[in-house]
Amino acid sequence: MKAALFLEQLKPMPIEEIDLDPPGPGEVHVKWSATGVCHSDVSFWNGNIPVPPPCIIGHEGAGKVVSVGPGVKDFVAGDHVIGTFVPTCGECFYCKNGQAYVCAKALEIGFGRMPFIRKDGSRIMPGPGGLSTFAEESVCSPAALVKIPKDFDLVEASLIGCGVTTGVGSALWAAKVKPGSTAVVIGCGGVGLSVVQGCRIAKAGKIIAVDLNPEKRKAAEKFGATHSVDPSETDLAEYVRGQTEGRGADYGFEVVGNPKLQRQAYDITRPGGAVVWVGVPNIASEVTLPGALVVLENKSIIGTIYGSANVRTDFVKLIEFVKKGDLNVKGMVSRRLALEEVNDSFRAMLEGEVIRSVIVYS
Repeated sequence: MKAALFLEQLKPMPIEEIDLDPPGPGEVHVKWSATGVCHSDVSFWNGNIPVPPPCIIGHEGAGKVVSVGPGVKDFVAGDHVIGTFVPTCGECFYCKNGQAYVCAKALEIGFGRMPFIRKDGSRIMPGPGGLSTFAEESVCSPAALVKIPKDFDLVEASLIGCGVTTGVGSALWAAKVKPGSTAVVIGCGGVGLSVVQGCRIAKAGKIIAVDLNPEKRKAAEKFGATHSVDPSETDLAEYVRGQTEGRGADYGFEVVGNPKLQRQAYDITRPGGAVVWVGVPNIASEVTLPGALVVLENKSIIGTIYGSANVRTDFVKLIEFVKKGDLNVKGMVSRRLALEEVNDSFRAMLEGEVIRSVIVYS
């Protein structure tokens, strides 16, 4: 089978033929049908999120179960699944207390096995969750898979594996956006547009999309933003105050992963409001906040991974939103491509040409 190998930061990923172990006890063999190219993949590739090469990244995937190893009870060949890059063990403190998105065993489960074998006999690490969706197939833990209905399109399902869940979930499950409220979304890539959709589903009154790229602002309006702002031309804080009788936003979402923009999201949020940090900055970065005002203005700062979703149930909820017409995932697919085009998909994302590129396997 083919795979794109992440061998060195900021270098093109070569496509190689590799071999795959059969599933052992408690493992599932999946053939991926599609994988979105997520900004987090770029963050692994450029070192902002420390996933050391050599390995096979890609984590926004959906596909079909080929076979299962001994002891696997919840999956059978032919099942349709979405990968979860945060495996959920179901046994730790967090899984038992409704916070499976910070499962204590997620890293151990995801990186605990190296089923990929290069032609020289060396083994190569998987990526987050053990999914490695930049390979045509993978062997991973059942804890990293969620079964979905077979009548749901697997290209759309792949985006639910990360970007859609992260964005929609940040509005619905992390921030718990209230009807009639004002939300500001800073950064309108794939995840930011999903935040916009989540705010729309929550019936926010005003959704203000903020991005330098006019095409992204236009897309945000298509997906539910009521207002859009170019922050290079308009003072954002002044604009938001003008839309909120001088108060500031009820919810300020930062979806870029930039410390300056994280602070900006704080500054444009009203006293008593919620600041929601969705984007992931470089792991070594820090943000400075006014210590007294955090207290005196009673602002909440919410960090959210995976939209604070409990994927075992929330993936299916998102699919139901799509089926009812409340959530537009199909419209987020800008480009379908082959695995051999994965490096160009990184370029297209960094240059703002696409909402989401999706690699579709034959």
